[in-house]
Amino acid sequence: MENDNLELILRLSAFFGIFAIMALWELKSPRRPLRSAKRFRWFNNLGITFFNTLLLRLLFPTAAIGVALYASQQQWGIFHQVNLPLWIEVILAVIVLDLCIYLQHRLFHRVPMLWRLHMMHHSDVDLDVTSGARFHPIEIVLSMLIKMALICLFGPAIIAVLIFEIILNAVAMFNHSNVYIPVQVDRVLRRFIVTPDMHRVHHSIINQETNSNYGFNLPWWDRLFDTYRAQPAQGHDQMIIGLQQFQQPQAQSLKWMLRLPFKGRGGGYDQ
Repeated sequence: MENDNLELILRLSAFFGIFAIMALWELKSPRRPLRSAKRFRWFNNLGITFFNTLLLRLLFPTAAIGVALYASQQQWGIFHQVNLPLWIEVILAVIVLDLCIYLQHRLFHRVPMLWRLHMMHHSDVDLDVTSGARFHPIEIVLSMLIKMALICLFGPAIIAVLIFEIILNAVAMFNHSNVYIPVQVDRVLRRFIVTPDMHRVHHSIINQETNSNYGFNLPWWDRLFDTYRAQPAQGHDQMIIGLQQFQQPQAQSLKWMLRLPFKGRGGGYDQ
């Protein structure tokens, strides 16, 4: 129980800390003007975030950390079969899990049924700190099940899973944020981490750009698997964000987002 409470405190502290930093940064130095009303988008994006958090706690009370603990007790996974110093295991585990998230992201673009779920994330017509947690509840549950399976397969240390979870949440808020970073600084940063300018290309209305820059944390996978695009064709100021078929204002409402996977057209997935 104490470990569960500590994990929750660490994750919530990291979430609210990074959220506050990025929200203030957006306010002080925005990258692009927003197209839709911020208060309306924030209410709905944060609403779905709150709902997803409660849903995961209800369905998976111990979440990924609990699975990592059980895998450790049962000696499941590749890392339990090799004797590595803890610090090396943590680094390797974070890198391996990040690669898996990249591949999962591509899968959700590639498979039409999964794309229908993932469309909710891409239907946002603006990008800011709240966009990083705008996912359909069914996708969130599927992602957690995939993550649990990966933990059983690889058997990373509990601390590695906790660090990975915190990093993933933090960089999702960072690289979805509407913040201005000088081009020279961005050019250096994107060698080591996915930057907002790099990830913004992935949210372009142009399909070829939507199906690029899948990385969330480490930028290396897009270069390695030839899915990297340096800049949007229309430039960051002129590019249109979102999906062609879902540009209407009502597409930002909570009710509409929840119903999106069951609507008529999917379209736009990675063909």
